[in-house]
Amino acid sequence: MNDRSRWLALYVLCTGVLMIVLDTTIVTVALPTLQADLGFSGTSIVWVLNAYMLTFGGFLLLGGRLGDLYGQRRWFLIGLATFTIASLACGLAHSQLLLVAARAAQGLGGAVVTAVALSLIMNMFPEPGERAQAMGIYGFVCAAGGSIGEVIGGALTDLFGWQSIFLVNLPIGIAVYFYCLRLLPRDPEPGSRGRLDVAGAVTGTTGLMLAVYAVVDGNRAGWGSLQTLALGGAALALLALFLAIEARVREPLMPLRLFRLRNVAVSNAVAVLWAAGMFAWFVISALYMQHVLGYDPMRVGLAFLPADVIMALFSAGLSARMVMRYGLRGPLWVGLLIAALGLALFARAPLDGTYMLDVLPGMVLLGLGGGMAFNPVLLAAMNDVDDSESGLASGVVNTSFMMGGALGLAALASFADAHTGVLQQAGTDAREALNSGYRRAFIIGAVLAALGAAVGGLLLRPKPMRESVAG
Repeated sequence: MNDRSRWLALYVLCTGVLMIVLDTTIVTVALPTLQADLGFSGTSIVWVLNAYMLTFGGFLLLGGRLGDLYGQRRWFLIGLATFTIASLACGLAHSQLLLVAARAAQGLGGAVVTAVALSLIMNMFPEPGERAQAMGIYGFVCAAGGSIGEVIGGALTDLFGWQSIFLVNLPIGIAVYFYCLRLLPRDPEPGSRGRLDVAGAVTGTTGLMLAVYAVVDGNRAGWGSLQTLALGGAALALLALFLAIEARVREPLMPLRLFRLRNVAVSNAVAVLWAAGMFAWFVISALYMQHVLGYDPMRVGLAFLPADVIMALFSAGLSARMVMRYGLRGPLWVGLLIAALGLALFARAPLDGTYMLDVLPGMVLLGLGGGMAFNPVLLAAMNDVDDSESGLASGVVNTSFMMGGALGLAALASFADAHTGVLQQAGTDAREALNSGYRRAFIIGAVLAALGAAVGGLLLRPKPMRESVAG
């Protein structure tokens, strides 16, 4: 595979991943229109988001392992086809049930694409400098895609209706599939193909899905309700059984020995903490701008552009040069600390805030911090494992990101809602109470990001990038 083909393949892979990432946020600005058109209630409309998060988070581990066992190119194409067909079903859905089911299928396809794409990139770029640059581009797609989705979702919904946010995936998905057939290297012929850990796949995937379900529906059902406690208990029991199976089976879905590698364990812990803060940034700041400052969906999306531009600069080479010069640990903890400061700035956002004084500074710091830290987190998780387990490692770290984001966002939203409710009962103005709840969520998000910086700075092994790849 020549050099030009490798970089073209990277851009095609990242286009496919961007399509997946966009669908985590592109729907949010269309929810009011969807609710009115299909008759969703105030509580049921959240399942347009939750159905996607549920299957995406639940199948990341399994998707990565299927790619390792049966061919990463093959499973990337299967996941891409599943996601694209599900997008068509979403765009044509004329009932609540069909839309939610199609969103769940989107999440399944997206999980496979995301888990396998990362290992494909790692295998295509074995040289340390090129790998760091390629991972910087991938990191930008993952980090900035969520905020870009706000812009695209608002524009498409305003111009063409909510169906367009799904149907736009069709030409993109078809084009990516076609170019992947031409550009991606064929899967090597399997020598001694391993076996799929079926018991681990069933218990792990079901446990993760139940955990996500318990959290994302916790606000509606109540955190102390029988449903939430039963689902949480069942999830814990299944995940404990999953760990017991993984410790004994010959070819586990998730070899526990991976977590004896310090950088793998530390990077996954950091991923959980940073994802909780990052999702607070994407979602809570968008809610603050919409419901407190009165921004329309398009203006909310445009407000994220400075952060997107900064992340683009890092993906274009700054991140790779920083990693090659300073290693993984420095950019990781400094980046997360800067991001924590950005969230702390949002925590002081006033009722009558202005963009230049109260939104832009936080956006700049979050873009700078995210751009610095995202690449090192991914590289730290991947560089300590053999190429044969790169898909598994990518599935593990992506699962950590998704679980941290889903669980963290649900918890932060719950704290914000509870604080808002207490203030409203005490007679506080509704808008002021809402803003106070958002500020509390930002404070918690800042603490989580700072904790991630501390964990990464103190515990990550600072071996040079070249040794980490070669060794």
